Amino acid sequence: MSDTTNNRPDGHDDSTTPAGDAAAPTPSQPEAPRADASNVPPKPTRSPAAAAAAWPPPVAGSAAPQPTAPQPTHGYASAPSGATSPTGQAFGPAASGAHPTLVLPENAAHATPRKKSSVPRIAALVVAAALVGGAAGLGGTYAGLSMWGGSDSSTVAGPTAVTVNDTDDVNETAAVASKVVPSVVTISATGTSSGGTGSGVILSDDGYVLTNTHVVTLDGATGDAKISVTTSDGHVYAATVVGTDPTYDLAVIKLENATNLTPIEWADSSKLNVGDATTAIGAPLGLPNTVTTGIVSALNRSIQVASSAAPKDGSEQDQGTEPGGESPFRFDFGQGQQSQQATQTIKIAVIQTDAAINPGNSGGALVDNEGKLIGINVAIASAGGSSSGAQSGNIGVGFSIPSDIAKRISQEIIDNGSATHGLLGASVQDAASIQGATTTGAYVAEATSGGAAQAAGLTKGDVITAFDGVPVTNSIDLTAQVRALAAGAQAEVTYNRNGQEKTVEVTLGTMQN
Repeated sequence: MSDTTNNRPDGHDDSTTPAGDAAAPTPSQPEAPRADASNVPPKPTRSPAAAAAAWPPPVAGSAAPQPTAPQPTHGYASAPSGATSPTGQAFGPAASGAHPTLVLPENAAHATPRKKSSVPRIAALVVAAALVGGAAGLGGTYAGLSMWGGSDSSTVAGPTAVTVNDTDDVNETAAVASKVVPSVVTISATGTSSGGTGSGVILSDDGYVLTNTHVVTLDGATGDAKISVTTSDGHVYAATVVGTDPTYDLAVIKLENATNLTPIEWADSSKLNVGDATTAIGAPLGLPNTVTTGIVSALNRSIQVASSAAPKDGSEQDQGTEPGGESPFRFDFGQGQQSQQATQTIKIAVIQTDAAINPGNSGGALVDNEGKLIGINVAIASAGGSSSGAQSGNIGVGFSIPSDIAKRISQEIIDNGSATHGLLGASVQDAASIQGATTTGAYVAEATSGGAAQAAGLTKGDVITAFDGVPVTNSIDLTAQVRALAAGAQAEVTYNRNGQEKTVEVTLGTMQN
């Protein structure tokens, strides 16, 4: 399959196309009171806020991250005309009669609260190094995946704070939630005939918020949505779009007249290990301040989804879906919407997690066990294809844009109104699809004249097997990693030529939006 880095069927990647977690030591237990003690002071209570402030415990040691390979679907909860957001705001013209249906997940992963254990946690990292056999499966196929969105939005109001009834027994998840929930918001976006809810992460105390492009453009249907943001404590703000980055499905919005908000704390996603604890926080199905837990299931996945770029003229249009059988990703805006064929796709590198993620979690936070941001939730995979209007729910396969990528892009948007992306200047295909192939990777079908690949000495027939230290198993992997870097960035490329492995440094060009 050709590398459609520029979303053209011929696969050319040119500049003219728009687009350690280590075991935490267990605190020593207090000495049990003696039977004859007569002046034992009352047991102090512990609020969730105090628990969050005291978290995390000291962490010893570190471990190197380990990669794996690809697959996804977008996720914000959309609603038909006439539905309302959790804040009561109408989505388009009022519907007559019927109310939107609340879609509940059939399985809530990790729903049972975890009790604190006196047994020290053991950080056991099992590394699956064999990417060659199965890595291409997710990046090169679409079976079983469907696009987030399409569920009717609910008017159910959620809690405005983390609820802890037993302050004597606040576990790790409650402490993390108490720290992070104030930094996550619910976003309501409405067009003239459709609307939906998603999530966002607060970047600054004066109201910069990071979310997904598909949340603020209603999956690419409009460039002029009305945006309302509700914080965890119930305050509602109007917001404007600072800039969108459809290439990595990220956007920054700015809340009007906001002060004293609680910014998220960033983590270094390059230091994650498979098996690290994760907590997802957002507004799935329009239910704000929802907390789910899991682990890092895989790192360095690569997924391909339809672009959510807004119409060039800022108008509203029906967002299309790709033909059935070719892609499981769908943009559904409720009943009565006609569809057209999607013509643009994007490739993004993601963290895979089994923390329950559903439509509406899009743009929300994925954090580690210190409450630091490791990813922006963006997509889910479903067990089967989705038909028009069907709802895809959590099956324990969710995807988040790594914080290192999200941090760079969001800062560029705040500074410049847009973000840059690297360009390799090569047309590539899945190496496994080439006759006589002996390895997976990205097969260079053509190196563009004057491009970064040609300047670095790459030629037709080379098979790229790693980019900037990340294994490459197919063309989607390579494109996702190239786009993750800024224009002009330098990266190390490992490739196979005539059975010999070589390494070269490339200076990336600039992708034209």
